[in-house]
Amino acid sequence: MTTEKDRSMALQKEMIAGHFHALSKAGESKKKVVYTFVPGNLTELLHAFDVLPLYPEINALQSGMRKRSGGFITEAEKLGHSEDVCAYVKSDIGMLKAGNIGPTGEKLPEPDLLLLSYTGCFTFLKWFELLKRQYNCPIAMLHVPYQGDGSFTPEMRDYVVSQLKTEIIPKLEEVTGTKYDEDKLRAALRLSAKAEDDLVTVLESAKTKPSPIDAYFGGVYYIGPMFTAFRGTPAAVEYYQTLKEEVFARAAKGLGPVTPDGPMGAEKYRLVVEGPPNWTSFQELWKMFYDQGAVVVASTYTKVGGLYDMGFRHDPDHPLETLADYCAGCYTNLSLPQRIDLIEKYVHEYQADGLLVNSVKSCNSFSSGQLLILREIERRTGCAAGFIETDLVDPRYFSAANVMNRIESYLQMIEQRRRGAAPAKVERHLPVLGSEGSLP
Repeated sequence: MTTEKDRSMALQKEMIAGHFHALSKAGESKKKVVYTFVPGNLTELLHAFDVLPLYPEINALQSGMRKRSGGFITEAEKLGHSEDVCAYVKSDIGMLKAGNIGPTGEKLPEPDLLLLSYTGCFTFLKWFELLKRQYNCPIAMLHVPYQGDGSFTPEMRDYVVSQLKTEIIPKLEEVTGTKYDEDKLRAALRLSAKAEDDLVTVLESAKTKPSPIDAYFGGVYYIGPMFTAFRGTPAAVEYYQTLKEEVFARAAKGLGPVTPDGPMGAEKYRLVVEGPPNWTSFQELWKMFYDQGAVVVASTYTKVGGLYDMGFRHDPDHPLETLADYCAGCYTNLSLPQRIDLIEKYVHEYQADGLLVNSVKSCNSFSSGQLLILREIERRTGCAAGFIETDLVDPRYFSAANVMNRIESYLQMIEQRRRGAAPAKVERHLPVLGSEGSLP
């Protein structure tokens, strides 16, 4: 079915295609290319040095959505990578070995610098070790302390700022031949803060009933420009202003989210979802939700690149300190108690019917502790909690029948709790243990 595209969708498509085209022409334009990761990325600082960022995990998820990651993973495993290794890594390595062709069909450039902001995912360290073996280029690492006790202390901030001053900025100066210009960084940070305001407004629109957005499946599109190459640019400001206007217009008409099959029908269930999506069967999985009238009103995955809805904004008056705070506050850098508190807040503030966990096989930074999260959220809120299992980009670990069975069982639990009935028996392999808003 062909549906009319919102202007924001067309705008984002143009932005992303343009970025990948610029990457493919980096050699001709003499632009330097920096490989980095989404959580804790230093996009504004990279803009201050006029370099092009490239994100290996974005390459992997794009390959998953285009049904190409399975072949890439197979090739990586033939090279000796274990089945238990993160599927993003194997997809990226397989794509690299197949010619490193990006989502627009154009060849991606080799990096001039590998820049790792370590924010809670140990796999990133090993991933960059693999890339370092492939590319003969400099490497820089920004180590961000994990919030093990639930706080980011002034000493931690000073530690990160010191690394920015003594390690990251000098390396960027060396690679680009350009001196650090703090005024350019401040200008980018001002644009970031403006775009972040509008993104939060969009995400919080889900507090209304019916929600005009899906904050998980639709949300991954909304966060795209913010979490990747466009934060700190006029293009991001324009995109989020356009998106906000479209969302407000739908809310004013009492409309629900736009799905791949057009506007969603009546909203029956409001869910909070924990964990990343499955990219290889993304639209199929989304359809399982909207066919049942289930809309995701809040998700943790859309916070992997920043907890803006908890009040953080990039601050141009304290440029390096704000970069440190941003890196520390990404979802994967939060402790388990912090994650539980955040999800509980979402269940209450978005008047959700419950929590659904998508546990992905190869992502330890998300999956570790999810069963504890599920049990604790049900205990605290009294809402139903459910559990499905898929993977990031490995199609071998997506069983449509099994996932659909679990989703249907979970929604039946919600119905029974609404009626005050005792929960029906569910399959024991489903680890289930255990409520109504306006736009500003």
